Parts: sequence; structure tokens; C-alpha cells
Amino acid sequence: MSSSEKDRVAEFTEFRQRMNERILGHDNQVVRRFFALDTQTYKDGALDLKTKELLGLVASMVLRCDDCISYHIAQCKEAGVNRDEMFETFSVALVVGGSIVIPHLRRAVDFLDQLEGEGIHAQTKPDHQHSL
Repeated sequence: MSSSEKDRVAEFTEFRQRMNERILGHDNQVVRRFFALDTQTYKDGALDLKTKELLGLVASMVLRCDDCISYHIAQCKEAGVNRDEMFETFSVALVVGGSIVIPHLRRAVDFLDQLEGEGIHAQTKPDHQHSL
């Protein structure tokens, strides 16, 4: 993995963490409650964490949000999703979202390659906050 690829993963993680801290540092009850709801949604329940992260990945791909896609790929990796499971999930997103998902699929696979390249695991849950 090149240093620029490592930098991309680190930059994504650092920016997300820094901005979440800034956002949550502001005294806004609606924002805090939404972040808390997001965190609660991804806890094990009738569906386990791994399944919920895969669902989040499909939704993010269909909605074409690259930051969300990268986030959910990292979370899926942390939840133990293997590459074959990831590609099956990508195929669901592609069928549901259609060909417009293809550019996001390319970036998703690139980000997955970067995470797997040297065992980098993005720290995407500071203080157990799930929020995208």
C-alpha cells in the first residue's frame, strides 16, 4: 500500500473523528439525539451488528454517499465481514441501485483494498459513537 493510500484512510478517519467531536461539542439536543439514535440502531438486537453494517453499506451505496460507504466498509471489516461477503453486499447494492452505483462501487473496492492492504483498521468509533 502506498503512503498516499495510507494517508487517505488516516485522513478520512481523523476528519470524521475531529468533526464529530466538534459537532457533539455544540449544545444542540436534536443533533445529539440523532447521533445517539444512530449509535443505538447499530447495536446487536434481533439483527446482529455484522448484518446491520452490511445493510448500512447497501443503503449507503444506493444513496451514493462515498463517506458513508467508506465508513461502513471499515465497520464491516471490524465486524468480521470477509471479502466474499463484502462483494455479495456490493452486488445487492448494484442490483438495487442500478448502474449509477458503479462509480461508487469502484471507490468502495479501492477503499476496501486500502484497508486490507496492510491490515489497517480505521478507528471509526471514537467513544463508541457510530454516527456517520
